[in-house]
Amino acid sequence: MLFNIFDFVKKKGPNFIEQIIDGDIARGFEKKNLRFRFPPEPNGYLHIGHLKAICLNFNLGEKYNSPVNLRFDDTNPEKEAKEYVDAIKHDINWLGFNWDKECYASDYFDQLHGWATDLIKKELAYIDSQTSEEMAVQKGTPTKQGELSPFRNRNKEESLKIFKEMLDGEHNQGEHVLRAKIDMASPNMLMRDPVLYRVMNVDHHRTKGNWKIYPMYDWTHGESDYIEQISHSLCTLEFEPHRELYDWFLDAISPIKGIRPKQREFSRLNLSYTITSKRKLAELVEAKLVEGWDDPRMPTISGLRKRGYTPEALKNFALTVGISKRENVIDASLLEFCIRTHLNEVAPRAMGVMNPLKLKIINYQEEAGEKINFEINPQDKALGTREINFSSTLYIEKEDFQENPEEGFLDFL
Repeated sequence: MLFNIFDFVKKKGPNFIEQIIDGDIARGFEKKNLRFRFPPEPNGYLHIGHLKAICLNFNLGEKYNSPVNLRFDDTNPEKEAKEYVDAIKHDINWLGFNWDKECYASDYFDQLHGWATDLIKKELAYIDSQTSEEMAVQKGTPTKQGELSPFRNRNKEESLKIFKEMLDGEHNQGEHVLRAKIDMASPNMLMRDPVLYRVMNVDHHRTKGNWKIYPMYDWTHGESDYIEQISHSLCTLEFEPHRELYDWFLDAISPIKGIRPKQREFSRLNLSYTITSKRKLAELVEAKLVEGWDDPRMPTISGLRKRGYTPEALKNFALTVGISKRENVIDASLLEFCIRTHLNEVAPRAMGVMNPLKLKIINYQEEAGEKINFEINPQDKALGTREINFSSTLYIEKEDFQENPEEGFLDFL
């Protein structure tokens, strides 16, 4: 039996996320209140880069006997579609995971809009009527403080009126946005009055044309975690600067009841020689350079499935990579090793000649041939054997024959 990766990884002890959760429990957090979630955006198929987050959240659910939500953060109807929702659900089921609740950010649009309205009333948000180019310049740089918007002190009654008009479809895209009123001098660029809502005259794949304004991802994400009572919001390191904004939004809608979610970050899964940008993968699909998101050449879960990868191999790979805070690049050969290891244990053996050359053994007398037994899988004796007929007529690969062999030809024989 070959080296078992699962057994090795299990001996490594808890990863740092599990240590954080164990620490919270030790400090009095009730284990029964643990709840996790996997929150994909339905703007493409899942790819190999999502594998770590999928396995982390669902494995935590299994370890702590806690529910895991599947939540679609569907806040950008221009790029989202039901096709992607269905593909994501299929891939997660194929990997062998089951979620407790199927949720959508769009389920919370009414609540999110209500909270945004409250922020205006608390003078924590305002309607900005600058162009996106003007706001970009006014926002400053990491080394230069931003400038206050000329609309920052707009009367809250006027902001409420325009926000209502935006909701009713009375304004065109780009005319107005709703911004949080935080700190234009913050060293964290995300805290410089981020946009909460924008006008989009686009039908949503679930809400159809009911909404003319859509919430931004950062505004939606933490509030959705709170609504679902997620205990630990786990995301990759590029969202670490977003944690300050995540907490500010939760503070802004206070008082809140029940569980306050914690955002914690881990390193993303970067695979060598592999593109995992959904925008770039979408370009390949749209340009018809591949046959779709599930083309075997694509690094999507669906593509890997068509290429012959198994759920066990992919989960082995995620466990072997592990969970860390340090960004790194995993060599693609480790992924290939995981599939070879698993297939070696479970795949029945077969024999084939791709480019046949007929061969006649003239000094073999048994015309009818003879039966030879071969193991179906040397790693699993219980599968028994398969019978092969050996006769005077055989077929070999053409490249294995040379009438006048060159030097070194088939020396290994």
